[in-house]
Amino acid sequence: MTATDPGPYEAAYARPDGDATAARLAQTARRYGYDGLVIRTREAEFDAEALRERYDVDVVPAVEVVADEPPSASGAVGNFRPDYPLVLVRGGTDALNRFAVEQDRVDVLAAPLSGEGGFNHVLAKAAASHGTRVEFDLGPALRESGGRRVRALKGLRKLREIVGHYDAPYVVSARPDSHLEMRSPRELVALGAELGFEEEWIRDGLAEWGRLAARNRERLSAEFISPGVRVDRCEEDDR
Repeated sequence: MTATDPGPYEAAYARPDGDATAARLAQTARRYGYDGLVIRTREAEFDAEALRERYDVDVVPAVEVVADEPPSASGAVGNFRPDYPLVLVRGGTDALNRFAVEQDRVDVLAAPLSGEGGFNHVLAKAAASHGTRVEFDLGPALRESGGRRVRALKGLRKLREIVGHYDAPYVVSARPDSHLEMRSPRELVALGAELGFEEEWIRDGLAEWGRLAARNRERLSAEFISPGVRVDRCEEDDR
């Protein structure tokens, strides 16, 4: 990370998908030391700029596509891509995991281990090739107990091994759906240590949300044409 990189971001669910308003989540994110907050809920009603000014935290509107099959996910991604800085696809099946990592239009494969699907070297290579971030969902490791927690920890370690081997991009989140489920970056670092993950690795995954948001906001701007090419407003005004 460099001095110009963003600090940690969390990606949460707001009402109606979650149990807290975007404002309550933003307030908690600031109190816990986050620089930014991604709101995964498309239906959530909030003014991102007003929340940023009130709580001094960057609030990023996003959409997490939830679909049963890739064709449905593809249509939703196409509809939402022009309007949202971040577009996520919730995985969990082999078909959806593969669809997400093979799409340049998808920013993040969310919760790849949440269902019966898996994540292997083929998917890691595709994620690296297409720039799709693989989400490390720490939520089950934080909120489950007994055998479920053991399986969650095992799955995260295996995912880290595969993603690291192929240098696939990634993000880290606790996937909170309430301000009560939000954990500070320091707590996530502590959980990462239990998993054998370095502090810098966890913090880099938290910061990656902010890097993605900054890149995509630029691409959504009227001045953007393609990477490295922008409209020069001064030249336009001189015409």
